[in-house]
Amino acid sequence: MSALDAARWQFGITTVYHFLFVPLTIGLSLLVAVMQTVWHRTGSEHWLRATKFFGKLFLINFAMGVVTGLVQEFQFGMNWSDYSRFVGDVFGAPLAIEGLVAFFLESTFLGLWIFGWDRLPRRVHLACIWLAAIGTVLSAYFILAANSFMQHPVGFWINPASGRAELTDIGAVLTQNTTVVTFAHTISACLLTGGAAVLGISAWFLARRAETPIFRPTLKLGAWAVIVATVAVMISGDTQAKVMTQQQPMKIAAAEALYTTSSPAPFSLFTIGTLDGQQPIYSLDVPGLLSFLATGSFDGTVQGVDELQAQESAQFGPGNYRPYIPVTYWAFRFMIGFGILAFLVAVAALWYSRGGRTRSGAELDHQDRVPQRWFARIALLSMAFPLLGNSFGWIFTEMGRQPWVVFGQLKTEAGVSPSVGLGSVLTSLIVFTLLYGVLAVIEGWLLVRTVRAGPAPAPPPEAVGPRGSDPEDADRPFAVAY
Repeated sequence: MSALDAARWQFGITTVYHFLFVPLTIGLSLLVAVMQTVWHRTGSEHWLRATKFFGKLFLINFAMGVVTGLVQEFQFGMNWSDYSRFVGDVFGAPLAIEGLVAFFLESTFLGLWIFGWDRLPRRVHLACIWLAAIGTVLSAYFILAANSFMQHPVGFWINPASGRAELTDIGAVLTQNTTVVTFAHTISACLLTGGAAVLGISAWFLARRAETPIFRPTLKLGAWAVIVATVAVMISGDTQAKVMTQQQPMKIAAAEALYTTSSPAPFSLFTIGTLDGQQPIYSLDVPGLLSFLATGSFDGTVQGVDELQAQESAQFGPGNYRPYIPVTYWAFRFMIGFGILAFLVAVAALWYSRGGRTRSGAELDHQDRVPQRWFARIALLSMAFPLLGNSFGWIFTEMGRQPWVVFGQLKTEAGVSPSVGLGSVLTSLIVFTLLYGVLAVIEGWLLVRTVRAGPAPAPPPEAVGPRGSDPEDADRPFAVAY
């Protein structure tokens, strides 16, 4: 193993681990804001308790996401100094905007939301959670703009004296089609992740016949969030595939392990092949589907890996420009597959909850209880599906770009820190992996304890009256605050 290999492993582990928290944080922030909006308009104590309950889970996850995200910034300087020198002038703008505008927006108003339950007027307090949610979305946008520059660099020039990329058009970086479509795809996946969490936890409480008036509507909210988000993911993903075909044709070919240019090109649902991915032994194909994903036509031509390898060798010089095909092939399918599974569970949840099938207590007979227990187990398991889909999606995105760290401009092997040896990188890799393992245990313990504790007791009736019941529209102290 070389220092480059260890640095790539470390960045991959810490990035995937951090991204477990990011989509859940964004998705829950939006859904908690929706819950509080419903409470503000209806005055129902059930929606107030749901807001506080899922708000606690959101806060735990938010804190863990901030902690794990700090490591990402340090790695650029520690293990990837040559990469940082090359892109620093370009990355500085979107990341500075993210830190100075988006993160301060979300952290400031999140603080007001946490400590303002019994101090702020209801409308102001409601605005705080929406502004915090908007801040999380804006943070994602600026970070994705920086990542999109790595996928499709625009708005820059190479200074011949320093050999560095220098920013010439911040508008191009922030508004290029790669940024816009990636943002739409990612935020949709975040909402899917948050919806699956709300759905799974609600199903668990309903199976225990606990707090049914709270979790019957949140079950439906989570299920609809998953369904709507899945449709948005599919539409944005289709657009992203076509943009990818234009900008990184090798990546779309690697997603299918398509070595020979084909017209039309099939999409294989399942393939058994050699370990290097060169030869399929058995493949279950859908004719023309890859052509449609790549070009919008079932008869479209998709370039193969071999032809693209020859083109890039002629353009950039001798070398291997193929990503590791087995990883890109299976990561692409796992990304899609786990998203579809989450969608099916959400559809089943809506079907199962129709007509009052999530009844509680003595209303349940034996025939109701058995499928409800099984459904709760499946729904709890489905909480992991979007998380896995997100992870495999990022693995595909980053691995499919290889051997480039900035596509067409800087290879990954040229971005590593030249003065950092294998021993140093291995030490930090082991330390971070163990530390993240400990944090995972803490995160899991906090979430499980919070869920098992259930929603807080109902506040006094005067604290949850309908909107406008207080002439000043100011909240009285609640029975439970964070």
